[in-house]
Amino acid sequence: MTSIAVVPGSFDPITYGHLDIITRAAKVFDEIYISVLNNSSKSPLFTVEERMELIKQVTKDIPNVKVDTFHGLLVEYAATVNASAIVRGLRAVSDFEYEMQITSMNRLLDKGIETFFIMTNNQYSFLSSSIVKEVAQYHGEISELVPPEVEEALNSKFPK
Repeated sequence: MTSIAVVPGSFDPITYGHLDIITRAAKVFDEIYISVLNNSSKSPLFTVEERMELIKQVTKDIPNVKVDTFHGLLVEYAATVNASAIVRGLRAVSDFEYEMQITSMNRLLDKGIETFFIMTNNQYSFLSSSIVKEVAQYHGEISELVPPEVEEALNSKFPK
């Protein structure tokens, strides 16, 4: 039986912190669906299509990763790709409370899908897409925060 997991997020843009979680999850599960969501409560810098393309570029060397997008409930999407797990990254204790609420709701909606939390590598515990975008907007150094493809895409959004 193939183990399939969904790694959801807005990934606006994908960072080394995201890649840390994805790479580690890809060692545990047979297939990983990186599922880009369009969060209506956020104003994204990159379109869903741009985010998906960046993710494809930076995960091309991870053979069991697929990149997709979804609308609606995460557990319903997970069921459509036959996933039995959702993988979420945790940076700090503050992430846990929010993630616990989401996990509890997902369990109520579909008891057959488990959520797995992966603690991010300490070097990425402060990192968020929002911070990366803010630093990039003011032309700060981001090469240690995002892959080169993402840095180039950010530089094109914030020309000097």
